[in-house]
Amino acid sequence: MKTPGVYIVERSAFPNSVVEVPTGIPAFVGYTEKAMRGAQHLQNVPTRISSMAEYREMFGAGPNTIVESDTDTGALGFVSGSRFLMYCGLQLFFNNGGGPCWIVSVGGYGDGPISASALIDHPLTALEHEPEPAIIVAPDAALLGIDEWAKVANAYLDHCGKLMSRVVILDVLGGSAKRNSDAKTDVISGTENGFRPKITSPSTSYGMAYYPWVDTNVLHASEIGLAAIGPNLRKKLSEIIAGEIEADAKPGSPTAARNKSIEALAAAVEAADPAKRVETHQAAITISSGYTEMMSQVLAMFNRMPPSAGMAGVFARTDQSVGVFKAPANTNIASVARPAVDISASEQEDLNMPLDGKAINAIRNFTGQGLLVWGARTLDGNSQDWRYINVRRTMIMLEQSIKYAAQAYVFEPNVASTWQTVKAMIENFLNNQWKAGALAGATPENAFVVAVGLGSTMTGQDVLDGYMKITVKVAITRPAEFIVLTFQQKMQTS
Repeated sequence: MKTPGVYIVERSAFPNSVVEVPTGIPAFVGYTEKAMRGAQHLQNVPTRISSMAEYREMFGAGPNTIVESDTDTGALGFVSGSRFLMYCGLQLFFNNGGGPCWIVSVGGYGDGPISASALIDHPLTALEHEPEPAIIVAPDAALLGIDEWAKVANAYLDHCGKLMSRVVILDVLGGSAKRNSDAKTDVISGTENGFRPKITSPSTSYGMAYYPWVDTNVLHASEIGLAAIGPNLRKKLSEIIAGEIEADAKPGSPTAARNKSIEALAAAVEAADPAKRVETHQAAITISSGYTEMMSQVLAMFNRMPPSAGMAGVFARTDQSVGVFKAPANTNIASVARPAVDISASEQEDLNMPLDGKAINAIRNFTGQGLLVWGARTLDGNSQDWRYINVRRTMIMLEQSIKYAAQAYVFEPNVASTWQTVKAMIENFLNNQWKAGALAGATPENAFVVAVGLGSTMTGQDVLDGYMKITVKVAITRPAEFIVLTFQQKMQTS
């Protein structure tokens, strides 16, 4: 200082702190009606949204899915290439407490059939540059064939294992079907189309799966009308309505004029004039019980969905209400009426503890409690380290939080004062996590250990080479998966 006067110098009184990274923010990969923000194209561009209103503004509405009746068997099914699950999956996510999320649109509804390469190549490359997403979900992958689905599942597991900062929620292909004892066709272990044999990625601890699919109430009857019905099924519905004329002709039934109106309605249903579809649909529901029953079946088909998007919402809800260290289990899935397949305790044994360790979490109905998520295991069930979902996700949160905080000390002097500052910063963060319940132990010393220093974690050569090595050991809380109550008769003593 060369000029006389009073100078103020402010010094930092407190060290840097570790900020917990967000954990319940998923990235949804799939097909959308459009992908535009104003004049900007958003295809294969990860885009952050926080509501369905934002989604509709940039990515449009749901697909025009068509249900058709097989001309030979009469069985109902979706017209190939007309069904996509991203839109309804987002609704299920938000209904379950989901908040901010990322959308990666891989194409429009008219861009041909769902492709494994479209779900893998550009989206995963783009997501590598976005650090916030902690979960990946691809609802549309559940509509692929088994081999194409396997490519997507393994690619997503490899992606998560490479980044070590996120997990993937997988759907069991064909998860609306019951399991069977056939070694080839069982949806879980079958050699031809089973879930487990197709999972070959070494990064299984970053994946989790749920079975069975679920019957939701995301779509309402008012949203499913003649616009979702193919010509064969419209003809079948017309015949059902016309067939009711015979019952109406019995004594005490409506007059011939009524029968004539039903005939006109049957003709209108078969023609399905786009300008009058809503009016015709409402009239048919009012008059024809057969029509109403068939449309109920169609609505149930639309509302049967894979559970991954809903589970992403459950993850987000659990993280917000308790913390990432709480297992996302023993909780309900909102907007879900029932599982597509009822599972008993004995049937869940192989799902929860298979020989190959690829555990699948069950969604079950319980008397008096309703539908519950009844499992909290990763696909690495044989590992004592990464068996549980909350352990894997808590470790990711700790690793990423400490990693970002430690970046402030890159190029700082590699000396004892820096080591003590970094150690104190990490210990303070872990102490707060212990108080919140994320770490087990009666005292902080039992819950975690942080070591850094010359002769402890580093050698003199490490210091010369520019390495600051920090060792962090944590005791993460694990779920009480099995509670054993022992009862014994006691001899009378008085």
